[in-house]
Amino acid sequence: MAEERRKRSQRFYDYSLLFAIVFLTIFGLIMIYSASSYKAQIDHGNAAYFMIRQGAIAAVGLVGMIVISKLDYHWYAKVWKLGTVIVWILMLLVTFTPLGREYNGKKRWLGYESFSFQPSELVKILVIVALASMIVRYGKDIDRFAGKFRVMLLVLPLAMIVVLNNLSTGIIIVGIGFVMMFVASKEKWPYILCMAAAAFVLAFAGPIGKALTGMGILHDYQLGRINVWLDPESYSQEGGFQVLQGLYAIGSGGLFGKGLGQSIQKMGFVPEAQNDMIFSIICEELGLFGAVSLILIFMFMIYRFMVIASNAPDLFGSMLVVGVMGHIAIQVILNIAVVTNTIPNTGITLPFISYGGTSVLFLLIEMGMVLSVSNQIKLEK
Repeated sequence: MAEERRKRSQRFYDYSLLFAIVFLTIFGLIMIYSASSYKAQIDHGNAAYFMIRQGAIAAVGLVGMIVISKLDYHWYAKVWKLGTVIVWILMLLVTFTPLGREYNGKKRWLGYESFSFQPSELVKILVIVALASMIVRYGKDIDRFAGKFRVMLLVLPLAMIVVLNNLSTGIIIVGIGFVMMFVASKEKWPYILCMAAAAFVLAFAGPIGKALTGMGILHDYQLGRINVWLDPESYSQEGGFQVLQGLYAIGSGGLFGKGLGQSIQKMGFVPEAQNDMIFSIICEELGLFGAVSLILIFMFMIYRFMVIASNAPDLFGSMLVVGVMGHIAIQVILNIAVVTNTIPNTGITLPFISYGGTSVLFLLIEMGMVLSVSNQIKLEK
């Protein structure tokens, strides 16, 4: 018994990452209250309505994170195939059956009004675990066409069924796979070419969007998002309103902001301010100082992921952390890029900050996985 306690005491546990996670979660609850209090008071008669709902789920998630962080992460590799079957069943149910709940024209939720969740959030975790297992299993073969094909056979069909009702999550799923394969592969040039192609598409998004719409590949509303992105002033009544109001919020915040709770744009000017556009409210209330401070905390989190990944006991643990790191980094970058109108609006939430019970719950589960890897790192004497 004493020997077991001695071995445990020699293991590492990343308390600095844990502090960052708890801080971001609490800060997210504060900003959700600030951004949603006006809408919540009008719609629900309780200014704290959204914060209370998010707080309850976050509390469950934090407990789950601590429990998961104490488990041996290797068992994930034994259940990912079963997880794939479960995820496919859930995605088919939400997409093609009445169990799928529709909101704002999109069927993303599974369940009933009293209890529902987004299975697409579970897909992100599955992709991370499955790719980590495949990379370990195939080893050097992951650089060969057969290895890449097997990975694409797993990731792309899942991303495609998610894209039917959730383009942004589909992009994130592909991005997670891209980051993990980039890190695992010795040959980097195919991924560099992909990044160059993505930059080309972004640079010529207007003509490409029109061509794809003419071919029936893109819908008119998707082309509309591109047009809004390129010229929001000309489309202020056709989708550009939210973008412009978000930019007004960012610009009006100045260096130190108007003060917590003092946002004007949240009073109906920025629709659903507690969701995708919450970063604009942070900029308005806390200014450039608050926005940069938040970004630095996310950068610190990414740094801790890198430390854990580089010191993980094995390749599987390292790739798990790389997958979570890719997820967080992609989602933060894309959310801020959307809010600042650097890329077209794709409806991506800001991790730990935006309102969304399913999102924060599964994010905390991912954090538990990372902490479980850190807990297996043995300290050198």
